[in-house]
Amino acid sequence: MTRLILDIHILQTVPPSNLNRDDTGAPKSATYGGVQRSRVSSQAWKRATREAFTELLDKSELGIRTKKVAEELAGRVQALDPTLTRAAALELAAETISTATGSKIAVPKRKSKDDAEDPAGESGYLMFLSDRQFNALAALAVEGGKGGDVKALKDFLKVKANKDRAKQAADTEHSVDIALFGRMVADSADLSVDAAVQVAHALSVHPVEVESDYYTAVDDRNTDAEPGAGMIGTVEFSSATLYRYAAVDVNRLQENLGSGGNDDDRPVEATRRAVTAFLEGFITSLPTGKINTFGNQTLPAAVIVKVRSRRPISYVGAFERPVPMGKNGGFLQDACEQLATFVPDLEDRYGLAGNGQGWVLRVGDETSALDGLGTGVNLPALLAAVGDTVVDRLQPETAAVGRVGAAAESGT
Repeated sequence: MTRLILDIHILQTVPPSNLNRDDTGAPKSATYGGVQRSRVSSQAWKRATREAFTELLDKSELGIRTKKVAEELAGRVQALDPTLTRAAALELAAETISTATGSKIAVPKRKSKDDAEDPAGESGYLMFLSDRQFNALAALAVEGGKGGDVKALKDFLKVKANKDRAKQAADTEHSVDIALFGRMVADSADLSVDAAVQVAHALSVHPVEVESDYYTAVDDRNTDAEPGAGMIGTVEFSSATLYRYAAVDVNRLQENLGSGGNDDDRPVEATRRAVTAFLEGFITSLPTGKINTFGNQTLPAAVIVKVRSRRPISYVGAFERPVPMGKNGGFLQDACEQLATFVPDLEDRYGLAGNGQGWVLRVGDETSALDGLGTGVNLPALLAAVGDTVVDRLQPETAAVGRVGAAAESGT
């Protein structure tokens, strides 16, 4: 079967910053092509992308990843049955979660003897459930544990049909972020979801050395007789032109989303929304490490999106040889030229040239070398074009009918 895969390639310059630090507080780095590069982990950018979804998608299309699943579910149980106490709702929630996912819910030790009440039970690891899954489980908990009777709920969930309903509630109506990034349920492997997205660690296209900023802070209450700083310290940083890459398996994404929630009559529409939300979120998001210290609020200088039918292909090989600094300084122009030379050669050698669509969003004269790699677009046009491609490829019968109908109306 011909698949639909989207490759997303980004060049982005970042001034002095510490987007993603290691255990010592220094910006993360990696060796590639024999030199040290600046690195931002894939996890950091996936987190930033998920944060961007809150402005791009409705809450009902998103998930919650937390150990506090019982507390989250208990709040929804109480919303359905306001007569329940917090303690009763937590008991019902814990029993329902355990049945649905196989995860044990245990009450952690109090952090302080002065805590007013015992903390809610938590799972042993982060659990990722969609908003709709939480709602379905809450409804099941209230149905089986009427009046807060946890014994009645246990008996209810011992019935195979009801136990299956609980498991199904946790394994249908996946949110967009679960469908994209996947999830692992350690106690019930059948509930795990394979990710539809691959995100590479962002790497600088040139060598980078970490620098250190020595800073001081003045005590506002000091007098002239008390010269000197109230605090001193250091913070490490680097600056870089980064190559970022991600790939979306659109077919797997559609499978993960299933019926598309409320879009039973148009399941492809849910996939289109998920793809365009990821594309916009990944392009425009930025990890927030030390963001208030450095204010490194940049957007990409260049974005290339390619359509594949067999497998994803990264262009990171274009930068295995580090990009040299330009005659007038900077790395972006030479990086674009290096990429513009590498891509046609790669695609020609592997018979990929002309086999798929491509778009280029770029800013400034330094990126002009990329014009030959795809159709020039701005961000709204890119999102619209990719969305149309998703619908056309996943729903070819509908697209074909639409084209035949249009031709008939025009008399051709």
